[in-house]
Amino acid sequence: MDYQPLIPLSELPDNSHRTVSSGGRSIALFNYEGVVTALAHSCLHRGGDLGDGRVQRLDDGDLYVVCPWHGWQYHLRTGKAPGAYQDRQAVYGVRIEEGMICVSEEPVVPAFRALHDEDPLTDLRNLEYRVTPSSLNVLGISATNMNRDLPRPSTSESALQAALDFAASEFGASVRMIRIRDLDFRHCEGYYSRHEQACTWPCSISEMDSGDGMNEIYRAMVLWADAVILATPIRWGNASSLYYKMAERLNTVQNQITLNDRVLIRNKVASFIVTGGQDNVQGVVGQLNSFFTDLGFTFPPFNFVGWSRGWIAEDTEHNYQRFARSRYVKRSIRELVTNTLKLVMQVKQMDATYLQTPKPKISEAGTLSAPESDS
Repeated sequence: MDYQPLIPLSELPDNSHRTVSSGGRSIALFNYEGVVTALAHSCLHRGGDLGDGRVQRLDDGDLYVVCPWHGWQYHLRTGKAPGAYQDRQAVYGVRIEEGMICVSEEPVVPAFRALHDEDPLTDLRNLEYRVTPSSLNVLGISATNMNRDLPRPSTSESALQAALDFAASEFGASVRMIRIRDLDFRHCEGYYSRHEQACTWPCSISEMDSGDGMNEIYRAMVLWADAVILATPIRWGNASSLYYKMAERLNTVQNQITLNDRVLIRNKVASFIVTGGQDNVQGVVGQLNSFFTDLGFTFPPFNFVGWSRGWIAEDTEHNYQRFARSRYVKRSIRELVTNTLKLVMQVKQMDATYLQTPKPKISEAGTLSAPESDS
């Protein structure tokens, strides 16, 4: 087998690694414990560059490179994944000739991507929608937080429950409530900041942890719901921190438009319930509208119910009682649901096959060396 010189050994000091491109291929080179080894640079999972990864010693005492995107690991010499995993990165032969690192033209150990018998994310990966032309599935999302051992009345969640009850009794809708506080899920870990292709659908975190609580929201919001009603309290003039924690993890939905020109949210309607002891209802709704329209949701006229007693209403012990007796709240919730579901019935008749998305797309980003085109 022929060997191709890549770089001088002096450019790969002890305890270092890097990716080298030559002749149309990229090789990740490693110089550890006095041995130079070479692996295919592109991770078997999503294509992360192993040359940018970190090298660490695992419990078996050997050195592995960890992919910088999602943490897949490969043995520096054998290319094998640790433990019982059968995946194996391609390994190239290495010779040092006249101070040059020379690498075989073909792998001496081929790559192997194991087929796993069960994929717990199959429904998300294949977008197995559970809506039908006649379904009326209403998802309520409560973004209020509280101590599970010390429950208290919540204006936003009570209004949301009333909205779901009205949707079921008046329209025969199938309803479901998700309380974000009941879900155990990780914060967004910023894989998109590493590389746009590192933020995936299903979410990169979901692929690493199929039990991550956000999967319940992905399945309900993307696959099941025809309408979403989100309820949040006002916290320091904004939606709750639980809402933002969820919203960050929904980047995996929105960026499918950017990366693949693929719209996951189709023919769905969203509306909101915003309550607070302090004001800024319209400011909170403005952010919610901006975010949910970027996901692909449609809004009915007058798509929110707001409740606020203003800046100086500090008698919070009376707030819930006033809210519960409010004729405005009772009427507005019924009208919000009516507007939302009547629009759902219309939107579901639209053909969204060729839905246009005037959003940024990676194909239009250009390159560092080429100017953007006007066409």
